[in-house]
Amino acid sequence: MIKFARAGGIAAAVLALAATATLADPLNATQIGVVPQQASYLDHATAMIDDTASAVNVIGDVETLTAHVIKAADAATPRPRALPELVDTFAAVDVSDAEEDCLANAVYFEARGESIEGQLAVAQVVLNRVASKKYPNTICEVVTQKAQFSFVENGVIPAANRASKPWKKAVAISQIALNNLDSKLSDQVLWYHADYVAPVWRKALDKETKIGLHIFYS
Repeated sequence: MIKFARAGGIAAAVLALAATATLADPLNATQIGVVPQQASYLDHATAMIDDTASAVNVIGDVETLTAHVIKAADAATPRPRALPELVDTFAAVDVSDAEEDCLANAVYFEARGESIEGQLAVAQVVLNRVASKKYPNTICEVVTQKAQFSFVENGVIPAANRASKPWKKAVAISQIALNNLDSKLSDQVLWYHADYVAPVWRKALDKETKIGLHIFYS
């Protein structure tokens, strides 16, 4: 519908210009200081034929012009971006506060060897826990909670290699998750574990999906 409307509008504009060119009185184009010459009906007929031919040529190009305009408009229309494109977009972004830093660390230490889909899923679990009444209500408290994430020792997050590509990717993933730009899990997913271990607590949960080496539960 939108494309037809655009085409119709452009066609109408071109037809209006063509009609103006065809119906304009040649005698009204007289310039100051120029003596108008007498015009016969044959002159008018010839002028109308020439103008009509020009108008037909213009109208014949309407479809081409319309296609170009529609293509340009479609290119400018915001569209959902794929996860790899989003990661590239946020590649140069750095964390701006402690909460973002804690989330990026969780992604980095828990899933830097995973695909970007797997990394995003880990970030979402952290944010799901923050939103859940079962866990603390800040990212850093969730990440450093006792016996929850194995990379945390005595409530302390180790130092990441912040000059590395994995860290920059972890930051990008955390920004995507914080801004809810992409999603791999439902809001109910609060737990995961690596597929090479079999914790007892998994038996009381519903398995949702497996992404890379991690199995996710709600």
